[in-house]
Amino acid sequence: MLYPLSYEGWGVTRYRVTVRCRSAERHGRPPDRSGRYDARVATVLVVEDDPVILQLLEVNFELEGFSVVTAKDGFEGLTQAKEGRPDVIVTDIMMPRRSGLEMLADLKADGALAEIPVILLSAKAQTADVRAGLEAGAADYITKPFEPLDLLERVQRVLAS
Repeated sequence: MLYPLSYEGWGVTRYRVTVRCRSAERHGRPPDRSGRYDARVATVLVVEDDPVILQLLEVNFELEGFSVVTAKDGFEGLTQAKEGRPDVIVTDIMMPRRSGLEMLADLKADGALAEIPVILLSAKAQTADVRAGLEAGAADYITKPFEPLDLLERVQRVLAS
């Protein structure tokens, strides 16, 4: 199912998502006295050509406290990744100009970007498609339609690893 998360009437307090992640080292932050990197707000780059799904993902991640950057295709996504160095990338596969798999290959080929985890989000649900995505270096693969809560859990799991 594809629907925005609703917190109306639940009395839910929004929390900023902070993670202790190795990406802090990538961003030039020094470790604290215990050798850990400072907790900070996690940044998600969402790459999706469907404007409805793009907005849905952006809103859901923001509601959960993530900082969100968006792109409409793999070419723009690669540019955003180089400029902003996100903590995780969630990308569709089938997009104009540059597919999510092509963008993933470019990320893995760039030493400075190779460590950014990528979660593929696609309507391509065949076992061979999932296997190809994971073998290309994706941290996870989610098929559409998807549950937004499942996506959020998987992003948090990838960030924690």
